[in-house]
Amino acid sequence: MNEPLLKVENLSRHFGNATAPVRAVEDVSFEIARGETLGLVGESGCGKTSLVRTLLKLAPATSGRALLDGVDIAKASGRQLHELRRKMQVVFQDPYQSLNPRMRVDRLISEPWALHPGALPRHQWAEETANLLEAVGLRREHAMRYPSEFSGGQRQRLGIARALALNPALLICDEPVSALDVSIQAQVINLLAKLRRERNLAMLFVAHDLAVVRHVSDRIMVMYLGKIIETGPKASIFTAPAHPYTQALLSAVPTPDPRLRGGRKRIVLQGDLPSPANPPSGCRFRTRCWKATSICAEQEPALLARTTSPGLLTACHHAKAD
Repeated sequence: MNEPLLKVENLSRHFGNATAPVRAVEDVSFEIARGETLGLVGESGCGKTSLVRTLLKLAPATSGRALLDGVDIAKASGRQLHELRRKMQVVFQDPYQSLNPRMRVDRLISEPWALHPGALPRHQWAEETANLLEAVGLRREHAMRYPSEFSGGQRQRLGIARALALNPALLICDEPVSALDVSIQAQVINLLAKLRRERNLAMLFVAHDLAVVRHVSDRIMVMYLGKIIETGPKASIFTAPAHPYTQALLSAVPTPDPRLRGGRKRIVLQGDLPSPANPPSGCRFRTRCWKATSICAEQEPALLARTTSPGLLTACHHAKAD
């Protein structure tokens, strides 16, 4: 069996002091194979971006490890970290802030080659910039423009082109379409799916909308208050979710024709997301769960395989286990 490209083991990221930490990411484990897309979903504030920043080592891990091609990102530094970042690139949420407005497009895209000497000979920069622009659906002459001369969707395409400049093995997309109009979202999602197939990219696709990740992911991971509470193949998550939180997220996905909802009723969660500085005891979702019983407050559920659907792992005391 081939080793996964990215292997995350018991990764945690806490903020603040040791006596009262904010547990943004808590004991997270998962894998991404080469050429696979893993979707990560959850409400705003559940820890998705904190996880991304920790994987990129933009923020230090509190504990655990993340192995990229067998090298621990958390422990890497200097030249080793520089080489790791060449293998993993990120597409940020807001294309208006992730592109320097004072830099022309040709310089924006060629900047990674300047930071990684040897990645591409300088005399090939102009031609490869034009190739990348065409790969993301833009034109060669756009290299002479500034970011302010593009629409939001076009700017996100520029961000994708720059992320691809070093030919990474892993592309991390942090809410890449949430700032775009709905019609443009579909174009960017289709573009990412096409690039993944053509370049055999592994992707971690982060979003708060299950309807978005459905079209681009092979597997889906659901996060709540810093913990992974359910994960499995896309088909299992959408047809037979076992965790009440996943069921609630799915019920909120808009459906043009009510007859296509499959009898699924809308689930409205009560209360607000608890504070990661003081998470509930036992199951973190129990304060908003209609299935919660005394065991949910006393014991934290483990992420276990379920009989409801093949490949599904769920952290819930009331889900049927294998």
